[in-house]
Amino acid sequence: MAKVKMKTNRSAKKRFKVTATGKIKRYRSGGSHYNTKKSPDRKRRLRKATYVKENMIDHVKALLRVS
Repeated sequence: MAKVKMKTNRSAKKRFKVTATGKIKRYRSGGSHYNTKKSPDRKRRLRKATYVKENMIDHVKALLRVS
């Protein structure tokens, strides 16, 4: 009997990307609506991607089934 594969968390797959060096890239929250009250500097900062913090990497990798 074949071994059952673990499924990737589909919502995590849409939110995170694994880079070639193994870091996990994410986009910042809060940039999609209610933008009139936000400053241009803040909106520009929200457009840019960042990396997942060290204390959350294991959790996100478990969702993505990355070794």
